[in-house]
Amino acid sequence: MNEVIGREELRIKIARGDPFVLVETLAPSSFASGHLPGARNLPPNRVAELAPSLLPDKNAEIVVYCGGPT
Repeated sequence: MNEVIGREELRIKIARGDPFVLVETLAPSSFASGHLPGARNLPPNRVAELAPSLLPDKNAEIVVYCGGPT
């Protein structure tokens, strides 16, 4: 199921310690400059290459954060 959540809901999920995988879709240099705690980096141009190793649990809840304007 695909669902959109807002920044506040994501903040709450992190604070509660909910079990999920947080993925930020940033260029490596942007990710290195700053990212959310526990986030994994999956650059948009490398999704097909990196997703299988970064996201091996097909049953895990995955939250993708793009960090763009809302």
